[in-house]
Amino acid sequence: RSRVLVETVPSKMTTKILPVAAAFLFFYAAMALLAARSEAAVVEHTFVVKQVYMRHLCNDTLVTVVNGQFPGPPVEATEGDTVVVHLVNQSPFGITIHWHGVKQRLNCWHDGAGMITQCPIQPNTTFTYRFNVDGQEGTLWWHSHVSILRATLHGIIVIRPKSGSYPFQKPHMDVPIVINFF
Repeated sequence: RSRVLVETVPSKMTTKILPVAAAFLFFYAAMALLAARSEAAVVEHTFVVKQVYMRHLCNDTLVTVVNGQFPGPPVEATEGDTVVVHLVNQSPFGITIHWHGVKQRLNCWHDGAGMITQCPIQPNTTFTYRFNVDGQEGTLWWHSHVSILRATLHGIIVIRPKSGSYPFQKPHMDVPIVINFF
C-alpha cells in the first residue's frame, strides 16, 4: 500500500488576508464591547441615615429614615448600569442595606445581609455600596437588614429594561406605590 501525502502551503494571498481579517475581527469586537458599555451609566446616590420625629396617629414617633423621608428615596437604573450608594450613618444603630432581589454576582460583600455578608455600618461612619444590575429588570426593594430598622429603613429599586426591550408597548409613566405601616 502506498500513501499519498498532500501538504498545503499557504499562498501569498492567504498570508496577507489572515492578519487583516484578524485585525478587523478584533476591531469589530472591541467596538461592539464599547458600544454596549457606552449605554451603561453610573447611578449615584447618597443615603444619610438618621433619626427624626414623624407624626403617626396623632403621636410623634422617633423613626430611623434615609434622607429625612419615609419610605426612603427610590433608586432608578437601567439594565446594565452600575449603582453606587454612599451610606452615611448618622443614626445610633449599626445598619446594613440589603438590595432585595438584586443579583450580587461575585459581589456578595455588597449584599447587605447583616452579620452574614457584611458587618453593620457603625454609627458616624460611611460605607459605599457598588453593584451592577446586569441581566435583570423590574421593581425590587432595598431595606435595612439589622433588627427592627427594616420597618422604616426601606425604599424601591426600579430597573428599567434597555431601550427597545419592553415585551409590550412602552408605558407612558411609572407610578411606584409602597405600602407600609409603622
